[in-house]
Amino acid sequence: MLMKRKSLQEDEASDSLALDVLLWMVQDPDRLLPFLNATGLSPEALRGAADDPAVRDAVLDHIMADEPVLLACARALEISPERIAAAWARRRPPEFEAP
Repeated sequence: MLMKRKSLQEDEASDSLALDVLLWMVQDPDRLLPFLNATGLSPEALRGAADDPAVRDAVLDHIMADEPVLLACARALEISPERIAAAWARRRPPEFEAP
């Protein structure tokens, strides 16, 4: 079986956007607390784990799970919600292609 490969440029863009979303979330405790509660991370642990790909995945998962939050984030970052959705989709595990 072959796996679809993601380009390094796409991965870097998704990482960068996930960090932008995280920075947006941490600016408001009302946005950050639901994420911390969902992940079980403390604020201190989050500071140390911001570079962890699993945390970036969790950030995008969290935003994508709540449409009003997704729309507010996209507005604040001055990007389309579809751009966040695309970054989220790129960070998902690759699908396998049948031979």
